[in-house]
Amino acid sequence: MPELEAGLDHIRQSPKEEGVLELIVRRPQTEHREVVDEAQLDVDKGLIGDNWTLRKSTRTSDGSPHPDMQINIMNVRSVALVAQERERWSLAGDQLYLDLDLSKTNLPVGARISIGTAVLEVTAPPHTGCQKFVARFGLEAMKFVNSEVGRELCLRGINAKVVQSGTVRVGQTAKKL
Repeated sequence: MPELEAGLDHIRQSPKEEGVLELIVRRPQTEHREVVDEAQLDVDKGLIGDNWTLRKSTRTSDGSPHPDMQINIMNVRSVALVAQERERWSLAGDQLYLDLDLSKTNLPVGARISIGTAVLEVTAPPHTGCQKFVARFGLEAMKFVNSEVGRELCLRGINAKVVQSGTVRVGQTAKKL
């Protein structure tokens, strides 16, 4: 835990207005990851080629995919700290990895982010560490991202939905609108 807490200052220095899209990951099926350089984001389907449209949700009355959990975004400084190696970032299970301050203060529910020709909106459901996160990164990492400061900084990431379909590419600017 001290090593993780030592990384907080670096995470807090994440850009607040404009950052960079560092990684795009598609999840074509459970436990599978495809790292891609470019992706299509769709208002109805989320990240094209991702299995979000097939995922059941206990948070919807009919078990359909939760519309406010369409896109998962994680801060690259946070994932680098818990994953240790860039090759392990995709194991977090998020689709977009940004060098951008994802904290509740900087990107509250309803805030919008433009990347490429797409626009995303931050949604209310919290994105927290789970048993899969523990299995991949350890119990201390989950406790860290789910701590009070971890939740305030959204160290595990944020949920979002696509409000304008478009194309995103690694290296593009992610801009708070």
